[in-house]
Amino acid sequence: MTIPVRPEYTARPRYRFSTRSTARWFVIAALTVCGAGLTLRVLADAAREHPLVAALVVLACVAVAGCSAPARRGLRIRRAARRTARTLRCAAATAVETAETAEAEAAAAAAEAEAVAAAEAAAAAVEAPVYEVRGVDYTLLDAYEFEQAVADLCERDGCRDVQVVGGAGDLGADVLATAPDGRRVVIQCKRYGPTNKVGSQDMQRFGGTCFAVHEAQLAAVVTTSEYTQPAVEYAEQCGILCFDRQALDDWSAGTGPAPWDTAYGVDDPAVVA
Repeated sequence: MTIPVRPEYTARPRYRFSTRSTARWFVIAALTVCGAGLTLRVLADAAREHPLVAALVVLACVAVAGCSAPARRGLRIRRAARRTARTLRCAAATAVETAETAEAEAAAAAAEAEAVAAAEAAAAAVEAPVYEVRGVDYTLLDAYEFEQAVADLCERDGCRDVQVVGGAGDLGADVLATAPDGRRVVIQCKRYGPTNKVGSQDMQRFGGTCFAVHEAQLAAVVTTSEYTQPAVEYAEQCGILCFDRQALDDWSAGTGPAPWDTAYGVDDPAVVA
């Protein structure tokens, strides 16, 4: 009788937990994940900066995969490659359209800025003084235009805060300004014809308000005519400058002084002629 022989089994070594091995595998796994993420990020940035190069790389990878894959998967890979190519073409077209839109918006903004600048220049031209200060025939202006023309002369020659205040209730002041040397200038404008002279009563009315009411540091009467002798005498007593037609024309042409540049003379201290 044959006695069966029991096969011998080799005892397998039991697995022992090792903290060092586990930590090593965790470190390797973490490095692998970080490396893969960094690689994908670099590839994504490169694809955004160079879409055409990325498209070529993707197509090359697809072609290599198609050649190395089994024949039964070749058709699906080619279809995927065509879809990828279409997607890349659409992305490139979108990028081009976005660039063209940005250029169009920039051109529109530039055109709008030019239009605003032109409108501001036109507004400034409208608001600019309408009266020339050289070669003006002041006798052809009406009363308000004459006051405005005198104000333009003041502004031309360096005055600040020039105002035309003539009208009802002006108390004798038609133009207010601050001279270049800082003095307060008060001017009364008399647009008279050649036969109508500025008389003593006109001068007295102005003299009663120019210093007391308007606090003038320099008071002047500017006319397109001349002054009577009593008016000149009163102006001399009050310290009021009298600019007649000749003095006005010289001031306008730049050949004569402005009121704040005028010094009283010896023979005729009040009249500038």
